[in-house]
Order: sequence, then structure tokens, then C-alpha cells
Amino acid sequence: MTELLKTSALTVNPGVEQPPLVNPEALKRIAKNKKKSLTVEQYVKGIVEGNITILGRAITLVESLLDEHQEMAQAIVEKCLPLSGNSVRIGITGVPGAGKSTFIEAFGKKITSVGHKLAVLAIDPSSERSKGSILGDKTRMLELSCDANAFIRPSPSAGSLGGVARKTRETVILCEAAGFDTIFIETVGVGQSETAVHSMVDFFLLLMISGAGDELQGIKRGIMEMADMIVINKADGSNVEKAMQAKAQYQSAMHLFPPPASGWTPKVMTVSSIAKTGLAEVWDAIGEYVQTTRSNGFFLSNRREQTGFWMHETIRESLQNNFYSNPQIQLLLSDCEKQVAGEEISSFVAAKKLLDRYFELKNHIKTS
Repeated sequence: MTELLKTSALTVNPGVEQPPLVNPEALKRIAKNKKKSLTVEQYVKGIVEGNITILGRAITLVESLLDEHQEMAQAIVEKCLPLSGNSVRIGITGVPGAGKSTFIEAFGKKITSVGHKLAVLAIDPSSERSKGSILGDKTRMLELSCDANAFIRPSPSAGSLGGVARKTRETVILCEAAGFDTIFIETVGVGQSETAVHSMVDFFLLLMISGAGDELQGIKRGIMEMADMIVINKADGSNVEKAMQAKAQYQSAMHLFPPPASGWTPKVMTVSSIAKTGLAEVWDAIGEYVQTTRSNGFFLSNRREQTGFWMHETIRESLQNNFYSNPQIQLLLSDCEKQVAGEEISSFVAAKKLLDRYFELKNHIKTS
């Protein structure tokens, strides 16, 4: 065969040397840019200096369920706490299709244009089935996400209180320590989450639209009573007249509610997020609210009440996690679930059985 190749007119040239599967230069860059673990002091220093990358990493620690991350996160929050509290916290909710993302971007740009620093905490609903979230709010606010004076952080609700992210309150503290003087907390929509958001903000804004049937249908009275302002969006083009009619309807409805403890008379306003009209008036009204509630003492008393509320919520959450993470309770829970499903025992008897066993275990640990 070798002799045949030597006498043949055909020759086989050596092949081209194949490049490596992974670019060595890319590996070097990855190694160089690999996140180094930071100390609590380095995290706090970066946050106070306004380093957005470090702020984002600190928020990730706060949201983590790992014990070692939680321990560090709580230390960071504790050191940032004295540097927080100097912002106006605004909760924003609204019916589906009200244009929350468009409104937040337009309103946010208006706020940053007058010299304020804005942090947007967008709560993204987690799937009950997969526990996953899309976290797409940032992609819907492209202009605001490129603003040097704005920070957008979408967070999964993780099935916590009414769809509000489990650690949103701690995230607010970190953002305030980073120098953001205006905080938006956007909820997943009209529902139970509003109660939780209302208990962590200074001002509650309800976004509505006109021309969608009966304006007062599809929204609970309790949510309207919580609102410090109702803003009717999409008041542009041929919709202006409908927006004004909706405004009159809401103003009439608001007069039926008892006066709020804040001493503030809730307002109804119209805006167009596309035409950028009415945004300055909304911001001025929020400033008026802050001035009114600061002067009558409600602003600070409300914040003190909120911190107490979240202390109790944290206790409830910690007890719940401790209960479900107990190995012996997990074994008994599985049996109880089968008995309840088979209608052998009632759910109330099963719950009492589990709790009695839990307290038994705790007392045994305490006395041993």
C-alpha cells in the first residue's frame, strides 16, 4: 500500500490543525473577571460608595435561602440600617393592562431628570408549579435601565406574603444606604400583595385605565381605601374624554370612604405615559403628601408602626421555616397528608398532631 502511494499521482496533504474547543483567551478573561468573595465590610463600603454591581450582589445574598448567605446578608443589612431611611418609598400597583411598566419608566425618567436617584424594585410573580419567574421588568424599561441615576431590580415573589418578595424590606434598606432617595415598589397586580406593600411604603399609588367597562368593577374597596392617589393612565388621543369621566367617578367614590389617618385627602389624577403629560403634577402631589405627613407627624409614626409589623412577620416566617425543616416533622407530615387525603382524619386533627409533636421535640431539646 505504501509503495502504491509513492507511485500514485494522488497525494494526501496534512490536515489543518484544529483550534481548541474553548478559546484560551476567553478562559483567561473569565478567570480574571471571576467574582471574588467579599467581606461584610467590603460589601458595605461598596454599597455606600454607590457601586451598583456590589449592591446587586448584596441583594442576591439577601434573597438567598442558604444559611451562610443569610448570616452575611443580615450583617450587611445591620451595618446599612443607620444609613437608611432617607428616601420616599412609593408603592405602585394597578389592574392588568394599566401600563405599570410604561408608567414607571416615564415617571422614573421624570424623577431622575430633576436630580433624584431612583431604585425600582419590581416584584415578579413566581409560578406555583415550577417556582420560577420571568423577571422581565428590566427588559420593558430599556430607557430607564440605561439611566445612570436609576437602578432596576426585578425579584421573584417566591410565594411569600401576597406575592411580595420575601426580602423586599431589607432590599429597600440597602438601596437607601446606596444613596437612592426615591424607591418604587411595583406589585404583581391587584390582589393580596397590596396589603404587604402598603405596610412598607410611605405613599401608595393605584394605577387605573379608562374605557374598560364599569370603572369601579374588578377592584376591591379595600385597595381603593389604601390608595393615597389614583392615577388614570393612557389619558391621550381619543381617550382623554373617557379618562376625565373615570376621574370624576373615582373622585365621587373616594368621598364615600372614611378619612385616612394621614390627614391627607387622596387625589385622582390623569396621565399619559406615552405623551409624558401629567407626570410632573403627580410628582408634585407626592411631594405635597410628604410635606403634609411630615408636618403632622404621621410620616415617622407610620414608619415605626411598619417596622413593628415586619418584626412580627419575620417571627412568623422563621417559626414556619423551623417547623417544616425539622426532619421528624417532615416524616410525620407525609403520613398526616396521606391520612387527610384518605379522609381518615380531619385537617384540624392532623395540624394539632403535628404541632403537638413539634412542641414535644422542642421541650425535649430544652430539658436535655
